[in-house]
Parts: sequence; C-alpha cells; structure tokens
Amino acid sequence: MTDRWWAGLRRRVEAAGAGPGGGEVFGAFGHRWVVEEPLTLGELAELEAQTGVRLPEEYRDFLLHVGAGGADPAYGLFPVRRVRGGWRWEGDGADLADLSRLAEPFPDRGPDPKLLDDLLAQCPEEECFDDIEDFDDAIEAWDERGDAVLFAPERTVGAIAICHLGCAQREWLILSGSHRGTVWSDCRADDVDLAPLLNDDGTPVRFDRWYTDWLDKAERTALSAP
Repeated sequence: MTDRWWAGLRRRVEAAGAGPGGGEVFGAFGHRWVVEEPLTLGELAELEAQTGVRLPEEYRDFLLHVGAGGADPAYGLFPVRRVRGGWRWEGDGADLADLSRLAEPFPDRGPDPKLLDDLLAQCPEEECFDDIEDFDDAIEAWDERGDAVLFAPERTVGAIAICHLGCAQREWLILSGSHRGTVWSDCRADDVDLAPLLNDDGTPVRFDRWYTDWLDKAERTALSAP
C-alpha cells in the first residue's frame, strides 16, 4: 500500500472522531480519537535496533504515516514511545511482552490440549470441601497451575500486545516466526487460549486488515446522523 493510502487513513480516523456519532463507537472514551504523531525514519530505525527485529511491513507503514498509537479497535492501539532513552509500548497489558525476546519466533503451537483438559477436569468443586476457606485455597492453587501453563513467558515471545478489549482481554501482533504480521486474540483470563483472528475465508487477519475493518465499522457509527 502506498504512503498516500496510509496518510489517507489518518484523515479518515480524524473525520470519524469529529463525526456526530463519534462518541458512540466502542472504546472511544478510552482513545478519544487521538492519534499520536508518526515516528520518523530515524526513530523507527532506533526502535528496531533496540528490539533486534524488523517490524511487519504494514505496522511499519502505520507507524511512519498514520501514528505511533492511539485511536483503533477497542480502547486504542498501544503507543510506542521513547521513555528514559529506550523504546517501549505502553498500555494495559503492554508490559506482558518481553522486549528482549521479540526476535525469537512466536510459537507455532500452544500447550498440549490434553494438559489443558486435565487442568479443567481437576477444578475443585465446592461440595467436596467442608470448610469454605479450604475450597478457596484449592481454587487459588488450581488457578496458579493453570496460569503457569497459559501465561508461560515463552508463549508470547516474538509478539507485542497492541490493544485491550476490557476484562483482561487483549490482542497481540506477531513480529517474528511463521505467523509474522498476524493479529491474535488473547482471552486467557477466561481460560481460552491464544488464537489467531481469522477472515471470513479462514485466512489469518493481518495488521492492515485488522485496522481497516475496525475503521470501516467505526465510520458507519461515527458518521451517521444523530
């Protein structure tokens, strides 16, 4: 896609934010339709040198021609900023990404499904306990075992969290490995494993499609007459 196309995307976001229904778009009260200034080529080079990975092309173009973060699906695209001499993404859950491991390939496979099934089968049942405190302790221990599997640090190497949907649900952009450039859903807080977002034809959703699909829908609400 051309530089002009990306620049036009920023203008579309700004127009939607100024529309009569802009405040009705989900998440608008979080991002307030603000789009941060784009990165310069020098800043992008500095970011990629620090992380040791070349960002996916669509996301690079977005950072250079649209903005470093701001208005986007849900509560806003986590902005990437220079903080105390280093670069980092900021937002609710952005710190889940290990910036020292972004060049490592994102895993092709998640946990063994049998392991997850066994964990669910081991969920304590309240009627099996005489003391409610013992039940609470058992549930806490069971949650910790599950989190150790689902939230193991190696599960999200090579990826960054890019937005949150509320209730600890997030979406990730894959930077390295065979899934590079695709966007994944993260509902692990609800015991649902990481999964790629899919187009209607079953192909993985890439960053540009992820953003423009949101904007197309947001415009229908934001630009409609009250």
